[in-house]
Amino acid sequence: MPPQSGASAGKPEIEPGVPCLFTWEEVGLRTGNGDLKEERWLVIDRKVYDVSQFYLRHPGGPRLIRHYSGQDATDAFEAFHKDEDLVKRYLNSLLIGELAPDQPCCEPTKNEMLVKEFHELRATVKKMGLLKSRFSFFAFMFLHAFILDIASWFTIWYFGKSWMPFLLGVAMFTVGQIQYGFLQHDLGHVSVFEKLKWNRVAHFVVIGILKGGPVSLWNHMHNQHHAKPNCFRKDPDLNTHPFLFSLGKKLSLKLGKKKRKYMPYQYQHNYFALLAPLIFTIGVQLVSYRYVFQRKKWLELFNNLFYNFRVCLMYVPLMGFKSFMAYYWLARYLESGWFIWVSQMNHIPMNIDYDQNLDWFSAQLAATCNVNESLFNNWYTGHLNFQIEHHLFPTMPRHNYYKAAPLVKSLCAKHDIKYECKPMLTAFADILRTLKESGKVWHNAYYQEKNQYSEELG
Repeated sequence: MPPQSGASAGKPEIEPGVPCLFTWEEVGLRTGNGDLKEERWLVIDRKVYDVSQFYLRHPGGPRLIRHYSGQDATDAFEAFHKDEDLVKRYLNSLLIGELAPDQPCCEPTKNEMLVKEFHELRATVKKMGLLKSRFSFFAFMFLHAFILDIASWFTIWYFGKSWMPFLLGVAMFTVGQIQYGFLQHDLGHVSVFEKLKWNRVAHFVVIGILKGGPVSLWNHMHNQHHAKPNCFRKDPDLNTHPFLFSLGKKLSLKLGKKKRKYMPYQYQHNYFALLAPLIFTIGVQLVSYRYVFQRKKWLELFNNLFYNFRVCLMYVPLMGFKSFMAYYWLARYLESGWFIWVSQMNHIPMNIDYDQNLDWFSAQLAATCNVNESLFNNWYTGHLNFQIEHHLFPTMPRHNYYKAAPLVKSLCAKHDIKYECKPMLTAFADILRTLKESGKVWHNAYYQEKNQYSEELG
């Protein structure tokens, strides 16, 4: 009996021992939208899976797998799952067929040669051992953050709360918290320990007990960002921006034509440095509480309350409640500013658009850039100055980024893809330059009809 065709609408009937064959066009119809609203398919290693029901139970969150509905998810699957063989066992029940032999290795819209050579690059990276971590490195990262955390309290305990120890304590508390943040980022990407469970437990401790944040919210947001960086409606880092900032020329033009004016975007490059950290400081707290209540993450809520109780118990007896509030929120504001400048210097100046379903390599290079390597830059950014390598290989330990960089540059040069690397101050300035440009696009679109009407009256 010949192989079954999947051309008919609806879920195919699979006969035992007879494979169902599909085309990329058929897979592309199953996005959860359009005529086949209930169906969501995706492709991993040429195998076709029906995730119409499973995506709601996906451990990485429903939105992550939903973003790849109707698309090839091979590279995303391999990037996010450290133990691929273990995870593939759970995919068997979702398997409905495979791509027909005459179908290319990737969707026809993608560069097949580039996709193949990136797969070879990933195999080389694994062979070189660049996905294996050096525990001593992360032990040092934790210890220096922990020492700073304790030193901030010791400074107030020993020297009192006058201006000099107050500011010194705030500085140490800020640095300790931001370095905890970089460490929890490593743990969230399962790049510290070889075993997944150890990463998960340590991540829960660092982000929950040492920083007071919900681990599930971080996973929910950050995995989506990595899957579809700088893509409207798919990268959550862009979801709240229209209320404060207009990012990307397409969104700015759209907001302007729709006469949306939540903020005076033509001045956003002026208020970014002051307002962004303030909103982030407050917003993170509100979003965190809302998320844990909606998802009933009671253990994470307990962790958050325990963290706040702990820091109050440590500092309030030494400096009083009002002084501690000033101490704590100033440190949080400075930490937020630090984080925003570091995280956005790699993304805001890059291409921001709707999902174009690019291949993994092209999508990450279009949305990310690097900052020059140095001991200070590596420490200050938590090695996120190697944002390109981090996005291409999310589970790679950060101390190996510099080893992978020459391989990535070589592949970029071969396919004439821009590998952008710049000084840190230039990267910071590019944030403001890009905000100014997109704000101007919004301003021109917003006032265009009004100016045309005035000219007609004149």
